[in-house]
Amino acid sequence: MSRPRIVIVGAGFAGYQTARTLSRLSRGKADVTVLNPTDHFLYLPLLPQVAAGILEPRRVTISLTGTLSHVRLVLGEADSIDLEGRTVQYTGPEGEVGTLPYDRLVLAAGSVNKLLPIPGVAEHAHGFRGLPEALYQRDHIIRQIELAATDDDPKTCAARCTFVVVGAGYTGTEVAAQGQLFTDELVRQHPLTKDIRPRWILLDIADRVLPELDERLSRTSDQVLRQRGVEVRMGVSVKEATRTGVLLTDGEFVDTRTVVWCVGVRPDPLAASLGLPMERGRLLVEPSLQVPGHPDVYAAGDAAAVPDLENPGKYHPMTAQHAWRQGKVAGHNVAASLGVGTRRPYRHKDLGFVVDLGGVKAAANPLGVHLSGPLAGAVTRGYHLAAMPGNRIRVAADWVLDAVLPRQAVQLGLVRSWSVPLDTASPEVARVPGGPEKPRAKADGKPQDEGTGGAQQAQQEPAKPGPAEMSGGPARTADQPGAPDAGDKPGPVKITDDGPDVSRRPDGKEGA
Repeated sequence: MSRPRIVIVGAGFAGYQTARTLSRLSRGKADVTVLNPTDHFLYLPLLPQVAAGILEPRRVTISLTGTLSHVRLVLGEADSIDLEGRTVQYTGPEGEVGTLPYDRLVLAAGSVNKLLPIPGVAEHAHGFRGLPEALYQRDHIIRQIELAATDDDPKTCAARCTFVVVGAGYTGTEVAAQGQLFTDELVRQHPLTKDIRPRWILLDIADRVLPELDERLSRTSDQVLRQRGVEVRMGVSVKEATRTGVLLTDGEFVDTRTVVWCVGVRPDPLAASLGLPMERGRLLVEPSLQVPGHPDVYAAGDAAAVPDLENPGKYHPMTAQHAWRQGKVAGHNVAASLGVGTRRPYRHKDLGFVVDLGGVKAAANPLGVHLSGPLAGAVTRGYHLAAMPGNRIRVAADWVLDAVLPRQAVQLGLVRSWSVPLDTASPEVARVPGGPEKPRAKADGKPQDEGTGGAQQAQQEPAKPGPAEMSGGPARTADQPGAPDAGDKPGPVKITDDGPDVSRRPDGKEGA
């Protein structure tokens, strides 16, 4: 008799934890396959430190084959799911098409960039959802400071040194906080003329920074940003983006070559393609994470609308801490369906948040205790180390080196502007000329749920901590649903390519 075939679509917080749990519980009783476009799990909460040159890119990636024993990895992106035939159709990294049959399916496809119908944003803004985007932003920021240092035109120099971050949720707040420190250090290496200083502007339609958090955390974060020199402008967003700057909703035009789009995410369209009952783009599931009417199909993470048993009538938000813990429950319940253990519902209570503000500064309220300054910074970093499923020593070593040595401010030139567009459904993979590409995410002005891309939430559970909370792992969420410009996730900016960023484009012409 053949062993049951389990297919897990996606290796984000939910998919990775599902696979890890199943690899431990199945013990050879099932064939577990993970379908994912990359060979690693990405620890999203530390991406701002990659963009700021603190951590090397591989520090925030966890090898799937190296950490998931008895799990088969198939590189590719799911195109469609045949529920009747129990198969998953996918496209591989080189365009090859394949089919994976399953007896149990776990849909953990995650989310894609949230686009809004704002003129010029898709063409002139870059996001912060995946590793390629973080690497692009790092090179781009360094390039703008280097070009500004040799520019004789004060207006152009000031525009290159102006960085606009749209969305004051977790990701946007952390990007602005780390970015201001990074550019200040770059200017010490590349002095600017005419008393020009790097200018970071954080915009949000909300009335305060981190509107979804406790007001004390919001106030602490706001104070740190302002003391550092970041212009925090609430109630203001982008009306139009152009190659030379952005027009704000208050009528001001800001000259800039950099727009970082952190305005939230929406569930991967793969979930909606199943034609099953949905809740704001997410697949409705039972507390056991099973899809009603399809007991062999489970969904977790951003793709699933999981009932909140602590608050009847509501659903858990799209955050990394929920995705991480839902993955664990999904793994247990799939194993239970094979006769290993018993099925359990998903329950979860938030016990606090941590927000990394760069340097030794942070804001945190573990178990409701409000912390700020260096103590909060120590708690935040300790939390990240406990939450990461690997690379802890390497991450700690990079932090120590960053504290005692100057950062290596050099452009690697590995990711170009056109390879990380905002209108992509695959922000985790850089676009290559002639390569396969999923259908792009369309602009949508409708309210959306949050997604795993912003802060870290602290919680407690007897198991090892996962990436979403203080005792579980860092969570990233987007901003308030429906807020036109507040949130947390990535997008692309063509504004930046009039210097040494020259490469061959997909159409074969020279240029960025």
